[in-house]
Amino acid sequence: MAFSSRRGGWAHSLLPSSNSKSKIPRKGRKRTFIKDFFLANFFTIGLSLSIIFLLFVTFRYGVPKPLAFKSTNSRLPKFRKSVPRKPISPEVAAASGAAVDITTKDLYDKIEFLDKDGGPWKQGWVVNYKGNEWDSEKLKIFVVPHSHNDPGWKLTVEEYYDRQSRHILDTIVETLSKDVRRKFIWEEMSYLERWWRDASSTKKESFINLVQNGQLEIVGGGWVMNDEANSHYFAIIEQITEGNMWLNETIGVVPKNSWAIDPFGYSPTMAYLLRRMGFENMLIQRTHYELKKELSWNKNLEYIWRQSWDAEETTDIFVHMMPFYSYDVPHTCGPEPAICCQFDFARMRGFMYELCPWGEHPVETNQENVQARALKLLDQYKKKSTLYRTNTLLVPLGDDFRYISIDEAEAQFRNYQLLFDYINSNPSLNAEAKFGTLEDYFHTLRDEADRINYSRPGEIGSGQVGGFPSLSGDFFTYADRQLDYWSGYYVSRPFFKAVDRVLEQTLRASEMLIALLLASCHRAQCEKLPTGFAYKLTAARRNLALFQHHDGVTGTAKDHVVEDYGTRMHTSLQDLQIFMSKAIEVLLGIRQEKSDQTPAQLEPAQVRSKYDIQPTHRVINPPEGSAQSVVLFNPLERTRNEVVMVVVTRPDVTVLASNWTCVKSQVSPELQHDKSKIFTGKHRLHWRASVPALGLETYYIAVGFVGCEKAKPAKLKFATKSNHLPCPAPYSCSKLEGDTAEIQNRHQTLTIDVKLGLLQKISHKDGLQSVVGEEIGMYSSWGSGAYLFKPTGDAQPIIKGAGQLVISEGPLMQEVFSYPKTTMEKTPISHSTRIYNGEKNSIQEFLVEKEYHIELIGQDFNDKELIVRYKTDIDNSRIFYSDLNGFQMSRRETYDKIPLQGNYYPMPSLAFMQGPNGHRFSVHTRQSLGAASLKNGWLEIMLDRRLVRDDDRGLGQGVMDNRPMNVVFHILAESNISSTSNPVSNPLPLHPSLLSHSVGAHLNYPFHGFIAKKPQESAVQHPSRYFSPLASPLPCDLHIVTLKVPRPSKYSQQPPEGSRFVLMLHRRKWDSSYCRKGRSQCSSIADEPVNLFSMFKGIAVLNARATSLNLLHENTEMLGYNEQVGETAQEGPVIISPMEIQAYKLELRP
Repeated sequence: MAFSSRRGGWAHSLLPSSNSKSKIPRKGRKRTFIKDFFLANFFTIGLSLSIIFLLFVTFRYGVPKPLAFKSTNSRLPKFRKSVPRKPISPEVAAASGAAVDITTKDLYDKIEFLDKDGGPWKQGWVVNYKGNEWDSEKLKIFVVPHSHNDPGWKLTVEEYYDRQSRHILDTIVETLSKDVRRKFIWEEMSYLERWWRDASSTKKESFINLVQNGQLEIVGGGWVMNDEANSHYFAIIEQITEGNMWLNETIGVVPKNSWAIDPFGYSPTMAYLLRRMGFENMLIQRTHYELKKELSWNKNLEYIWRQSWDAEETTDIFVHMMPFYSYDVPHTCGPEPAICCQFDFARMRGFMYELCPWGEHPVETNQENVQARALKLLDQYKKKSTLYRTNTLLVPLGDDFRYISIDEAEAQFRNYQLLFDYINSNPSLNAEAKFGTLEDYFHTLRDEADRINYSRPGEIGSGQVGGFPSLSGDFFTYADRQLDYWSGYYVSRPFFKAVDRVLEQTLRASEMLIALLLASCHRAQCEKLPTGFAYKLTAARRNLALFQHHDGVTGTAKDHVVEDYGTRMHTSLQDLQIFMSKAIEVLLGIRQEKSDQTPAQLEPAQVRSKYDIQPTHRVINPPEGSAQSVVLFNPLERTRNEVVMVVVTRPDVTVLASNWTCVKSQVSPELQHDKSKIFTGKHRLHWRASVPALGLETYYIAVGFVGCEKAKPAKLKFATKSNHLPCPAPYSCSKLEGDTAEIQNRHQTLTIDVKLGLLQKISHKDGLQSVVGEEIGMYSSWGSGAYLFKPTGDAQPIIKGAGQLVISEGPLMQEVFSYPKTTMEKTPISHSTRIYNGEKNSIQEFLVEKEYHIELIGQDFNDKELIVRYKTDIDNSRIFYSDLNGFQMSRRETYDKIPLQGNYYPMPSLAFMQGPNGHRFSVHTRQSLGAASLKNGWLEIMLDRRLVRDDDRGLGQGVMDNRPMNVVFHILAESNISSTSNPVSNPLPLHPSLLSHSVGAHLNYPFHGFIAKKPQESAVQHPSRYFSPLASPLPCDLHIVTLKVPRPSKYSQQPPEGSRFVLMLHRRKWDSSYCRKGRSQCSSIADEPVNLFSMFKGIAVLNARATSLNLLHENTEMLGYNEQVGETAQEGPVIISPMEIQAYKLELRP
């Protein structure tokens, strides 16, 4: 994302007087007589220590087993072994969390957020240096040429490739080949793979040579540079793995340095995943400008990022944070952009880029001016160096879509080489400058940190890289200047944020079915279907990966680019659903022909007619005397008992199980967002379904089936000012009396305000009462855009009256539907509140389902942002917890010293509040949104936004392409059963309860329903059709992230001993202050080992090897795991620590 449109306002500034802090004094040398003693007796001392250590290890651990290990890296990472500071029990570790030097909470508490003008470096101070800082260790400068290529933003990925990216890659190959001193880094595999398809064999060979000789480094190597606020961890793993595996298979390298200069804030989830993928170092840029200033002042811009739960330092990864406003050249060479801009030689007259907005422009370097120019540039380098601890300096050299022509690249390389030559030929300058890669920089920095002790007294640091502080926390919400907080993109284009997650869970389910097909089938015939689908599977993986780009899932691209992303996802969704239909037929024995050619007999229960339209339920209409089969696939690792729903044309239907026994069911009218016609004329059929883990179950919807009770019609109650709501047949209707109404199941009673149609209260049968105080409101926001949220005042309630209220009461599902009267002429929202009666103690019985239908369409809603607010009675002191990437929780605190928009945070899947009495209020979502707690007891969630104006961040448009959409929340009110942490005094994040984890899993990984295209005669009863592949359900806190065959197209060519399947498991951490078994049907947790070899029934696991999360490393110690991970996998039983994700390569056979 470019910055070119927003530099002008930074050209002129005042110069306050301030001094930078001097470098930390280094430790003195050891006395010479000690050194002489060691040198004289070196061999004897070394041999003695070695023998003692060998005897100790043999006595303690026995004779070590040989390890079979093949590295994909040419150089093993130079990690020190992580050692806890002192022995810590798992219980203590879990309670205390990570010991670190810095937390982002501490930084927020300390910083005053005054936005003081710092002079040339507007957001910092006037940086000076003494001049002697480099006397003993010269300044080593690595200038890193780069080009930031967005896979979609103002143009689509294909348009960018055709107009810019292919020329950039051509340019890199040609210009680097001319001079071995030239270097470059490249990040996005989406563009590299596209170029590789077009490139000549000569260009490909040159590219590989440049990578192998260290001139060209692939950094990150994901399919895209993913967003870190809205992306789910499943999709992040997918997109990095897709890029890394293509890179390894095509070019033979595996990246180890991550480069993330443009995501709008950063998540520790990314640090964790990268560490477990074998990455050694990270670089980040867009963090709050006040936070950068604080870290710069204390020389803490380079640190070890540690996860908040990690008491044993196993998640540590080294991070370099860039100090200034942007990643462009004016903001990377040093603190004074007016000077740095003069060294962006692509801005010389004659090139396509804008001239320097500060008035002084770059000029060609020659023998006459080289001295003055080099000293001017070196002055900036030295000033920048004082912000860091070491004398190794990183200077990026690039911007969006740079190096597009040979002339441009030559201008940069030629001029800089002359400047470097001058600096390097003058020893008195105590500096050496050259082009470099990230690997060059980090390798030199680590070498310097090994030689010189930069640690501060009392600093915890890390056992992996000495001399740097440790840090935990996240970097949201990002502000780049003044009061401009980037919290708008948490919600922009929410329709497509929802499609993203549907594609994600459909891809995951399809991968599972491919693995189960190949694992459970005896004949080569069975390989035809999955291997024939391999091309479309790869396209689906890549379309999901592409949308994780930081201008994709963020909703911050131009309209036609959003359409391109949406169309790609829609195409893949359809492909996956067709494949799933056929795969299910094979697994159930319906489909005898195993090829991909014959049409499926099943079709998805929900269908999408177009990329930007909500899915609709396929209507079931069996003729008299016939039945239509419905097949449900359960993508979770435990048996699910759940009330499910399909739409039927007639209410007199019967539900039958796969063995043709009767199933109790309920029918209620289908409702819609239409003031003049609330009832569609169709019916919703509910019944209790039970589907085994990773399994399939069949049900039949029959008409005229003798011997079974028909679906029971719900009773309807109306509240409406106008009396034109007709009572649909065959339901009994009555008028609602009183100001409140109630719906209830065996665990909870909901109280509804009839006048407004809003949820007031949840009362539990155990005595817990939770005030909910639902309110729907609207911000007026004249300054907001796709990126920024800049409200004008507080949100105002918009509900004036209940409008039309319909209550449906039945034995399985009870619902309140409200089409409210609002302050606008056109109502932008209608909503349903539901509770379920499932099996006893089923997860569904404990939750409240809220479904909001939103239509923020038309001029009435210009510059409006729609929210729902729950004004509870929880005394949370404006502290709440929101998830990061669906992986972990983060503690959020509302600060008066930052504006409302800065107190909004990402909510990809969960937010909860907790009071000192232990009462909890949780809201689960199936798409990413933004959340805040602006007043005590309030939890506010933004649902949609419609904005006319561009917010001056380069996009050049507002967000006006709103679509009708549904947002579904699952709300949980809980009370603790034992003493729990006080959110005010505990700075660490709290964890969801076991029940809460289950609620979130059921919402985000729903049943996949398929319906037979043709009905069958109910007199002809087929044998029972179901599929159940697991020997027993997995423990309740263990989640299958994925079960897949990474390369199905090569399945038959790969030897079985190569372990062609991958199983990835995540052990969730949960709060034991709440009911241990989650009040749900939970039989075990993962304290005991899980035996991979006995996981399945009818499927044999022949071998298992631990691997990295990108599937490319098998040295588990290098990934930060403890030693047992690699060993136990080969033997079968595996123990996974809470929060860990572990991947295993397996071989499965029938």
